[in-house]
Parts: sequence; structure tokens; C-alpha cells
Amino acid sequence: MMDLRVFPTGYIETNAFLLSNLERKESILVDAPHFAWDEVQPVLEELDCTLTALLLTHGHYDHIGDAARIQSLGCPVYGHRDDQMFFETPETMRSYAYPPDMTLEPVAIDHWVVQGDEIELLGESVEVRHVPGHCPGNVLFYFSRLGAVFVGDALFAGSIGRTDLPRGDFPTLERSIREQIYSLDPATVVYPGHGPQTTVGQEMTTNPHVRAG
Repeated sequence: MMDLRVFPTGYIETNAFLLSNLERKESILVDAPHFAWDEVQPVLEELDCTLTALLLTHGHYDHIGDAARIQSLGCPVYGHRDDQMFFETPETMRSYAYPPDMTLEPVAIDHWVVQGDEIELLGESVEVRHVPGHCPGNVLFYFSRLGAVFVGDALFAGSIGRTDLPRGDFPTLERSIREQIYSLDPATVVYPGHGPQTTVGQEMTTNPHVRAG
């Protein structure tokens, strides 16, 4: 039995997703905005689950604010090497971080993921797909059996990730969305880094920035 909790938190309401297998008493967290652990910890206690992995969709400051704190508790962290600079030297993002005086803690990735990786978590097979464009190392985590995909800031309900930040690129993001997200089952539920959930099919037909085709 799976339990999914969404915590919009941090300075700009970045989504942290806590997915738990209640039979195995295991949980994973997708993204770790500032203050995420304050919200996640009591839920883990309520569910009597242990956090076994932190999956980072990308290295932007609003997605990794609590990553070092969670890692210090013994939780392994997954991320893509193309965002290594962001993970290990978050001060490079200070010029566009909000608020500008926030704490930025580096995180050392335990497991570098690449396109096509299959990770076993919570008794599920999780596919990794590389979806750069918003930033170089954005990845998605696709739970095929659950019909769910966590896409970071590649795609939102009715929108897409910004490409005007350092190392962003719209043509790259457009290609990533078409090839790596729109190729999923249209019924797949999309859980983005900000805002409400959507589906692959909904975005293929109505997203004004990237249509299927």
C-alpha cells in the first residue's frame, strides 16, 4: 500500500514529495526544499516509516535547501552529475536565490544517476530519464507501475520550467519534454516541482509552450 504526501515548502513553495510503502515501512523523498524535514519528520513518525532515499530532480537552490540536513541523518542522496556545480557549490546561485540571505548548504551526491537507470526503491522499479533545459542536470523519476512521474522543473501544469536562469536553454527543454515526458503513457500523473499535479496527456494537448507533435 502506497501513501503519497505533498509538502509545498521553502521560500517559494517548492514541492517535496514523500512516497511511502506502508507494508515495507519505507519512504523516499523527492526533492528537499528548505524546511522540508520539519514537515516530513512527523509524518514519518506517524506512518512508522524509515526514510531510505532522497531523490533530487535537479540542483537549484529551492530543491536542495534541506538536502544536507537530511543526508546528515544517514539518508543516501541521488542526483545527476550535470548539476554537480549546483549541488556542491550552491553559493554560485546566490545572485538569483530568494531571499538572497538564505542559508545555502552544499550536498555531496551519494549516487549519480544517468539516462536509463533503473533504481529499486520501495519495492518498485524507478526509471531515470534526463530532461535538461531548465538546467543541465534535471532528471525525472518514473514509477511505471504506479503511473506516476516526478519531473522537477521541466514541466508544470500549463507551463514549463524557466530557461532564463544560468545554463538554461529553451530548445533543449522543448526537446526533453517531447522526447522524455510526452513519450510516457498519457495517463501518467505528473508531479512537478511547483504547483498542482497534471497528466502527460493533458499537457500534450493543452500546454501552450510545448505541444505534442
